[in-house]
Amino acid sequence: MKRVALLIETSRSYGRELLRGVKRYAIEHGPWSLFVEVRDLESKPPAWLKSWDGDGILTRSGNNAIAAAVKRVGVPAVELRSTRRGFGLPFVGVDNEAVASLVVDHLLERGFRHFGVYGLDTEPFFTERRQHFVQKLQDRGFDCVSLRQSGMTERPHQWEKQQQRLIQWIESLNKPAGVLACTDQLGCWLLDACVRRAIRVPEELAVVGVENDETLATMSTPPLSSVQLPGERIGYEAARKLDVLMRGRKLSETSTLIAPTGIAVRQSSDVVAIDDPLLAQAIQWIRDHVCEGIRVADVLAAVPISRSSLERGCRRVLGRSPNAEIVRTRVDQVSRLLCESDLTLQQIADRTGFNTAQYLVGTFRQIRGITPGEFRRRHRVS
Repeated sequence: MKRVALLIETSRSYGRELLRGVKRYAIEHGPWSLFVEVRDLESKPPAWLKSWDGDGILTRSGNNAIAAAVKRVGVPAVELRSTRRGFGLPFVGVDNEAVASLVVDHLLERGFRHFGVYGLDTEPFFTERRQHFVQKLQDRGFDCVSLRQSGMTERPHQWEKQQQRLIQWIESLNKPAGVLACTDQLGCWLLDACVRRAIRVPEELAVVGVENDETLATMSTPPLSSVQLPGERIGYEAARKLDVLMRGRKLSETSTLIAPTGIAVRQSSDVVAIDDPLLAQAIQWIRDHVCEGIRVADVLAAVPISRSSLERGCRRVLGRSPNAEIVRTRVDQVSRLLCESDLTLQQIADRTGFNTAQYLVGTFRQIRGITPGEFRRRHRVS
């Protein structure tokens, strides 16, 4: 039986998802003896680590002291936090370019044309999220205003000073604006600043965080939309890599990045930011009723807008026809069910207005470029 130490924080939902992924791998491919202790991201190296005589370590190193201590033990180990940590250890983590793409698409689909990003510079992955977000907007012809923070705020007077700075930045943005907060905590701070200054969310400022920590996301006012990170899948893949190393074999790749599973849409970004009220109403109606098998004629019957105005408006704002928007929105619902459920393709087709699995598969492949089965394999723990 392999003995594996888990130096992964238990204080945040993402860390607990990593642990679930490791546990699942151990059940399927073990048996492993897993040693885990209650800890947070900045915990010091545990005293027992100096004499650890186990077979492997999975670590999410919040500081260099942890990474150095793991390296000194001399057993196979895999890092799950950052390539800056780990001293050359194999790494499994989040694809931050995919995170940025997801948020850009989410905000553009809601009609935003002004953008900001609120980020930290304390870790490479935070910088990556900010830089990819700005670049992908520039590639689409849009500018993005950045606010960068060098660290977390702990003392009350620092907090008040920070929030005043944040209010000033929000006031400087052209509105309505869509903003990426590079963590859920930053998203909550941003929403607090909006409340203080009476900035309407999401009508004037839409905010999307990253991690989908349920406690943080639902405590904010209003609740925070957030990118769902593939924690369980990352934990599973890290355990697989460690297993390879503990068997004395070499890894085919030392760094693996895994794309997020989607965005948990809450009130902070659930809006259609379009100046034309009838067009905004039509697009929102599509999103509210898309799983009912609707057609363009149904939209026109529900919203007092002409076919020509709907066609021109969708192409101007979304870059596609009303029918293409219906199909795209329906495929998004399929993607969510593929990731979050074990429903069959026929059951998913019934729930999303496709009616037949064959029609679903053909349309999904046309939009996503892969089959639903392949999409499910890539975005769920295998």
